Amino acid sequence: MKYYIVAGEASGDLHGSNLMKEINNEDNNADFRFLGGDLMNSVGGHLVKHYKEMAFMGLIDVIMNLRTILKNMDVCKQDILNYQPDVVILIDYPGFNMRIAEFAKKSGFKVFYYISPKIWAWRKGRVHRIKKCVDEMFSILPFEIDFYNAYQYKIHYVGNPCVDAVRAYMNPPEEIDDFKTKNQLSNKPIIALLSGSRKAEIKGLLPHMLETASKFIDYQFVIAGVPAMDTEIYKKLIANQDVKIVYNQTYELLQNSVAAIVASGTATLETALIGTPQVVCYKTQMITYMIAKPLVDIKFFSLPNLIMDTEIVKELMQFKLTERITNELTKILKDPIYYKRMKDNYELLRQKLGLHSPSKIAAQKMVQILKKNE
Repeated sequence: MKYYIVAGEASGDLHGSNLMKEINNEDNNADFRFLGGDLMNSVGGHLVKHYKEMAFMGLIDVIMNLRTILKNMDVCKQDILNYQPDVVILIDYPGFNMRIAEFAKKSGFKVFYYISPKIWAWRKGRVHRIKKCVDEMFSILPFEIDFYNAYQYKIHYVGNPCVDAVRAYMNPPEEIDDFKTKNQLSNKPIIALLSGSRKAEIKGLLPHMLETASKFIDYQFVIAGVPAMDTEIYKKLIANQDVKIVYNQTYELLQNSVAAIVASGTATLETALIGTPQVVCYKTQMITYMIAKPLVDIKFFSLPNLIMDTEIVKELMQFKLTERITNELTKILKDPIYYKRMKDNYELLRQKLGLHSPSKIAAQKMVQILKKNE
C-alpha cells in the first residue's frame, strides 16, 4: 500500500521514522512518500520536503513566513494528488496538518492522524473539524481518551512513542569519562541544554539558558544541537562563552548529565524517561503570549505534568526566566530530597505509560484498518 506521511518538526520526524519501520514489518509492499526529515528518509521512500523548511513558531514567525507556509501546503496538496496514496498519515503539527486533513478528506483519501493536536489545551472547538475530516485518530496521551469520548469520537490509544524512541536509541550508559573525552569536554559535571528544535525557540530560550550557565562555574553546560539547524545560529548566541555543542547524541548527553534545562515539548518527556532531573521552560513572542494566554485551558504545559496530572517538574514561562531557572536548578543540584522525589516521580510516570511498543501497536492498527477496507 501507499502511505503519504506529513511531519513538520524534529519530534515528528523521529516518531514518523519509528512508525514507518513498524509499517514495513506489517506491510511488505509499503511505499512511502513524505514531508519529514533525515530519520524518516533513512527508512526509505521519497522525501518531498524537509521539516527544516517548515518549522515556524509563534504568530510573528508565522506571519513573516506565511508565503512559504502557503507554498509548502500547495506543494503537499498537489503531491498527494499526484501520488494517490491509500492513506494520508498526519503527525502532530496541527496548524499545517489540519488543513491538509481537510483537503485530503475532500479529495477522497483516507486520513489517519497520529499524535493528536493539543485541542484539549485551547480551541477545543477544533474537535468538530477533526470529526469531519479525520477517519482514525491514534492518540499517545492516556487522558485524551476521556476528552474525545466527551465529544462522541472514538479514538485509538496506542501509548506514547517516546517510550519506543528512548528504548530504541538509548545506549548502555558509557563511562562518563569516555563521553567527556569523545566530545572534548572538561571533567566538570554536565548540565544539558535542550533549547528546542525550531529557530524561534532557540533564539528565545538559549540566551536565558546561557545566562544561567554563568552562575554555575563548577558545572559545564552542553547544548544538544539540532542537526538540521544552521550552526551559525548557535555560534552567534554562544559568542565567547565556554559552552560546547554535541550533535546526534541528545539521549547520551542526558544520560551523562546531572540535570537539564529543557524547552517545553516532546523533549521534556524524553528527559523524564531517561531519568535526568530537569527544569522546563517556555517562551514565545509577547504578542503570541498575550493572545494565547486567555485561550489556554490547562493546568500544566509540560508532558510529564500533563500525563501525571500533577507537578513533577517545575514549569517556567515567559518572564524572568534566567532568575527562575537559576533558582530551580540550584534546588535540583543542592537539595537531595527534592532531587530524589523527581526521580521517584519519573518512575511512576514510566509505570503509567507502560513498556509496550506504541509505534508497533499504531502500525498494526493502521494496516489492519486499511486491509479491512480494501
